Amino acid sequence: MQLLVAHPADASDPRAPLTPAVAKVWIARGVAVSVERGVGERAGCSAGAWEIAGCDVVDHGDADAWRRADLVLCVADPPGASVRSMKRGAVLAGMLGSTVHGDLVRACVEAGVTALDLAFIPRTSRAQAMDVLSSQANLGGYKAALLAADHLPKLMPMMITAAGTLRPSKVFVLGAGVAGLQAIATAKRLGAQVEAFDVRAATKEQVQSLGARFVELDLGDDASTAGGYAKELTDEQKAKQAELMHKHMVAADAVIATAAVFGKAPPLLIPQATVDAMQPGSVIVDLAASPAHGRGNCEATRPGEVFTTDQGVTIVGTLNLPATLPVHATQAFAGNTDALLKELVTQAVEAKEAKDDRPAVEAAPAKLNLDLTDDIQAAAVIVHDGAVRNELVKQTHG
Repeated sequence: MQLLVAHPADASDPRAPLTPAVAKVWIARGVAVSVERGVGERAGCSAGAWEIAGCDVVDHGDADAWRRADLVLCVADPPGASVRSMKRGAVLAGMLGSTVHGDLVRACVEAGVTALDLAFIPRTSRAQAMDVLSSQANLGGYKAALLAADHLPKLMPMMITAAGTLRPSKVFVLGAGVAGLQAIATAKRLGAQVEAFDVRAATKEQVQSLGARFVELDLGDDASTAGGYAKELTDEQKAKQAELMHKHMVAADAVIATAAVFGKAPPLLIPQATVDAMQPGSVIVDLAASPAHGRGNCEATRPGEVFTTDQGVTIVGTLNLPATLPVHATQAFAGNTDALLKELVTQAVEAKEAKDDRPAVEAAPAKLNLDLTDDIQAAAVIVHDGAVRNELVKQTHG
């Protein structure tokens, strides 16, 4: 079996979907691993480290390497031209953004490539070790709190000094998913007073367990899906939410927005009127900033930019926060893909060195074992055998 570790279409992303240490384990299990030059370099995965692990380092975009591969791993969506050079029946796996990147979905269909979008890994106990979305969101929430502290013109913690007491900053977190909970925990560790809100009633205890105050709002029913994601609100629920949120955001020094509806545009939670009413020096960190939708949870967000409004409110729309922590982001991603490979690859005889009177054992070739009856694989496979399987992706791209 031939595995290729590839760059995403945005080759500036410093993360890798695998580490040399994990690759070495799979090479011992009979998987031949090729790596595009430069993958993970800024995450501490140099070409030399890949070679020492036993990987074959190939040029970026090497068409032959893509044609040979039975499985291609990438952090995010790869170039469509490379996908079209893959052999029919090969598997592409990564956070493919399949609800956004219609061209990539079409490339997989045309090439007869099976595409696994790791964002669709179900949130079940068995799949927890493969949950890339959660592992990366965890890092994003941490970095969001640091960015809020960095851009605030005041301290996060309370300080008692000879010159008087300096009051702590107030932080309001919108969304208490994985990213939101980590933002809460980090802001609390920095000493801030933290409030949080989420449409899912089940998050209240989690927020309170981190020492934050949960802002309650009766929306009529629990706005969560069976998979634990937030679902879209009705217009009436949105109006109730906006009214309550306005009061808390205007009183906050920093707002960290993390709310998302899986596979859809981020909900608009911070209208321009609220931004205009916030105090000068306030900060909004918008984790939901989306170039595809031109905003995030905040109406004023400019995806990819950090700017200050005429009223003195700083809005941080920095994209891909996990990639700003590439070493640990790569380690976490590699842990997830290692768990995924254990499901996808038929375990072969692992290579063993000669020891005492026992002879050396050569690794038997491993085989890719796609099983669409498996609940995890069935959920993550969005394209197979020249057709789109995932209903949400079908609806998005027609």
